[in-house]
Amino acid sequence: MNASHQRKERFSLFAWVAVAIFGSVFLLQRDLADWVTQYPEAWTLPAAAWANIGMDWFVDHFRWLFRAISWLLTWPMDAILGLLTWLPWPTTISLFIGIAFVAGGWPLALFTLFALLYMVGIGYWTESMRTLALVAVSVPLSVFMGFGLGVSAWRSERANRLVQPLLDLMQTVPTFAYLIPILLLFGFGPVVGMIASAIYACPPMVRSTVLGLQRVPEETVESGIMSGASSGQLFWWVRFPSALPTILVGVNQSTMAALSMVIIAAIIGSSADIGWEVLSTMRRANFGESLLAGIVVALIAMLLDRITRGFAQDNQHSKTTRALRPQLILGIAGTAALSFLLLSLSVTELSEFPDPWVFYPAAQINDAILFITVEFGAALDQIKNGFLFFFLLPLRIGLENTIRPFTWGFDLTLTMKIGYLIACASLMLLSGYRYGWRFAVAIGIAAVLLYFGIERMPWPAMIALLVTLAWQTGGARVGLFTLAGLAFMLVTGVWSLGVRSLYLCFAAVLVSFIIGGSLGVWASQSDRVSRLVRPINDTLQTMPLFVLLIPILMFFQVGEFTAFLAIIAYAIVPAIRYTEHGLRHVNNDVVEAAIASGCTPFQILWQVRLPLAIPEIMLGLNQTIMFGLAMLIIAALVGTQGLGQAVYVALGQADFGEGLVAGLGIAFIAMSADRIIQAVSAEKKRALGIK
Repeated sequence: MNASHQRKERFSLFAWVAVAIFGSVFLLQRDLADWVTQYPEAWTLPAAAWANIGMDWFVDHFRWLFRAISWLLTWPMDAILGLLTWLPWPTTISLFIGIAFVAGGWPLALFTLFALLYMVGIGYWTESMRTLALVAVSVPLSVFMGFGLGVSAWRSERANRLVQPLLDLMQTVPTFAYLIPILLLFGFGPVVGMIASAIYACPPMVRSTVLGLQRVPEETVESGIMSGASSGQLFWWVRFPSALPTILVGVNQSTMAALSMVIIAAIIGSSADIGWEVLSTMRRANFGESLLAGIVVALIAMLLDRITRGFAQDNQHSKTTRALRPQLILGIAGTAALSFLLLSLSVTELSEFPDPWVFYPAAQINDAILFITVEFGAALDQIKNGFLFFFLLPLRIGLENTIRPFTWGFDLTLTMKIGYLIACASLMLLSGYRYGWRFAVAIGIAAVLLYFGIERMPWPAMIALLVTLAWQTGGARVGLFTLAGLAFMLVTGVWSLGVRSLYLCFAAVLVSFIIGGSLGVWASQSDRVSRLVRPINDTLQTMPLFVLLIPILMFFQVGEFTAFLAIIAYAIVPAIRYTEHGLRHVNNDVVEAAIASGCTPFQILWQVRLPLAIPEIMLGLNQTIMFGLAMLIIAALVGTQGLGQAVYVALGQADFGEGLVAGLGIAFIAMSADRIIQAVSAEKKRALGIK
């Protein structure tokens, strides 16, 4: 076994040496052959045109069916919308407080009261109810579809092999990409936005259903069989109740996913709801108005998240909550709601919130933003330019093209180049001697990418590097999958856009993981820090992606740095949460053994907790990458170039083929990264003996 492992190590080292030689050949040919850096357009395949031909045929033959579905869904949506906009605002608030109290006790009831009073007090009550109507229809639709697909995937391995790749695509292809076929098939309007939300929110429900049914204890099933239960009774009376907590987690996640689509739904026809308010005011650069509306979206998201999570976890937070029956609580809330409804017939202020009572400080917020940008504009520009010149540009186009008198204050001389080479080679030798040849290879790759730039690397060298990395970490299957994805981007003509997206996502994920991991380590060591970080994480994770752009746009305007910060704001959450979770849930027996051995707290953290928590930390890295790629499409709105911008432009032109090709490019990057990191995590678990 030892000899076999040594042969495998030697073969892996030989593969990296071959990649280094192969890449060096193409790096030397960069200035001699254009095709080395720019894949020839004559070699590309018209995949987008082929996709458009197929889509045109499908739309011509089946549009009538999808328009009929859209017409049928109009009825429940109009009914719920009519009810929510007709009910007096105190009636709706009373009902929501009752539901929140049952789900989470007094703390959640008070938060619900605050959130709903903000919506009505800020003057966005009707718009908020329109958004709730969209969620009220899209969530049951996604839950119904997700539960059906989940049960099918659980029952049949053949169905599962079809469903799992479909879920990967649905969760990695940008939402804008499949808005195009939805528009072509279903038309334009609020119902179409609801359908898009339902489709986007379906995958979490499918995964939770499959996971819940798979985790039903065998003893429970056997007891049902011994009791003489039929196949249907065994499912609905035994398996389903046991899996219900996990399924309800899927309902929670589907609710959040549907709500995150409200602003995107506004693009394809939703009007007069809170998503449209955010989008329209942001387009006009009315940041005060956009921020106030964005807070409404965030409050709705947090409200629905806590209510659905409370029911999923069956939380009872206080003695008062346990003492009162849910039926009594709901009865009191229903009585209050009915009383307000009757009073509203004679009291106008209860039926419609008076305009003089509205508090709308958008002008004051805009004035404050103007003051900050005027007074601190120079400092903000220095921060932006510092990150651009000393971090982002070197990663994108390399030190050889970034170091100039205008940016760094000097030119890159031959002596400096030789010094850089000697320093990198010395660091590789030292790290290889101390930690093994894999560390030396990692430092060599980083040194080459930093000097030449990710965007300016020859495409044959880049493919060889990424495929070898995937093969070394995840095996032949992951390597072949990565090769297929890279070849797809190459032959369809989106390689340069894909590399630009890869660079920006890599830069943001690197910073997110470093800062988020550090905060997660700190939070795991301090309950006070953990309590401080938790609501910030909740806010960032529940706030829709568009809203995250607003405060950053206020101060840094449109540009690559703004997109970089927006991706960090969204992608940093899983890095914090998974790092803290992994460190806090290390086996106590191992920690106590380390304490008994005389280890200091620092040694316990770095030599015991961190190594054992690496699988969870790697999962956090996985989710950080997924979140970063999801934010790329939103970053396209602030001036970045890449696959996200290609998808957004295709949506504006209703070009299904271009949107599909660019969307699949992002999906291939996401799925390749997912498989690589899962393989690394699994290998680490095996090494640690963790099941």
